[in-house]
Amino acid sequence: MSGFDGIGGNVTVDGGKLWADILETARFGATPKGGIRRLTLTEEDRQVRDWFVRTCEALGCVVTFDSMGNQFARRAGTNPSLPPITMGSHLDTQPTGGKFDGIVGVLGGLAVLRALHESGRETRHPVELINWTNEEGSRFAPAMLSSGVFAGVFTEEEALAKTDRDGVRFEDALVGIGYRGAERCGDHPVAAYFELHIEQGPILEAERKTIGVVTGVQGMRWYEVTVIGRDGHAGATPMALRADALVGTAKLIEAVQSIALKHAPGAVGTVGLLENRPNSRNVVPGEVFFSVDLRDPDDAVIVRMEEAFRATAAQVASESGLEITIELVWDSPAVRFDPTCIDAVRRAADSFAYPARDIVSGAGHDAVYMAGVTPTTMIFIPCAGGVSHNEEESAETDDVTAGANVLLRAVLDADERLN
Repeated sequence: MSGFDGIGGNVTVDGGKLWADILETARFGATPKGGIRRLTLTEEDRQVRDWFVRTCEALGCVVTFDSMGNQFARRAGTNPSLPPITMGSHLDTQPTGGKFDGIVGVLGGLAVLRALHESGRETRHPVELINWTNEEGSRFAPAMLSSGVFAGVFTEEEALAKTDRDGVRFEDALVGIGYRGAERCGDHPVAAYFELHIEQGPILEAERKTIGVVTGVQGMRWYEVTVIGRDGHAGATPMALRADALVGTAKLIEAVQSIALKHAPGAVGTVGLLENRPNSRNVVPGEVFFSVDLRDPDDAVIVRMEEAFRATAAQVASESGLEITIELVWDSPAVRFDPTCIDAVRRAADSFAYPARDIVSGAGHDAVYMAGVTPTTMIFIPCAGGVSHNEEESAETDDVTAGANVLLRAVLDADERLN
């Protein structure tokens, strides 16, 4: 028996219903520009989680959630002793996010569950769909926090103690929306994990490929930098006597750009968050807080980039009379995905004759941490112009459907081959 025949026949997803789900969930946290603002553990997050429960239960699934709020929608298999084959991603977004980042992975998994339910197709393993909490890290840093707890990268205690920029604790926000479960995060058995996602880059679209067979994820590190100078009157403080924290920060931001360019073509460096204090038009800035994001497929390159940035910071501090502290808040080494799962995705794409290519992810995903505890891989589909983390983020209906079909057949393939 092939992985795509047997009970239920040659099953495929309903692309129309999948697209309708994308539009439906986009209502929760919708922005005027057509994007989504659905920060983790907010009221909008609670609303989409409630929708997830209702929709999965209507397909005969049992939905549970663990102590970090991760949701699991389980469709029973014929052998209840086997651990589940899982699919997943996230429903939280950036402050100015789009309709597809993470969402395609959850709703594509929902389309798989619907296809299995409506066709009557049975699987040996249970099949589960996971909605991970706080993948984005835009409210509670770092990113992929709850999948990190699941995989043992972070302790639950340190994760629950994280605070947002307003001082709200993760645990309090989680309890506040009613999604802290009894099962301890990480105690959930898993046989394999597949994650569907938009590429968040331009390669697939440029090469007219429908499917990216993801072989791994590049390494990445996040830093929080505080620059302390001295507040002063903008008119009465001579230039030579200033300790301007914002000017020092500008030099460091330029250094991030320069360092990344020196390690081309693989390296990237980004400053995406900046807070200037006292943020008054006639006061010399006395303190600045900002983030730095360094990435490269080679972990050794990231180490060299960090060393160069720290050396520049020391020089700026000395020359400008500033105090500069750099804290590493997240270190995610490069990851290689499981060959068996990768082959399942390749066979699935071939079965539909979708144009495909191998690709390394430039962004972090929950699959990074899941790869440390279970056979894991990802499936990419194109997004318009490679634009993501943006309200203009867009993907074609046919590509979304193709990705979900590959996810479905990869899961069925793994169901036959894995124990």
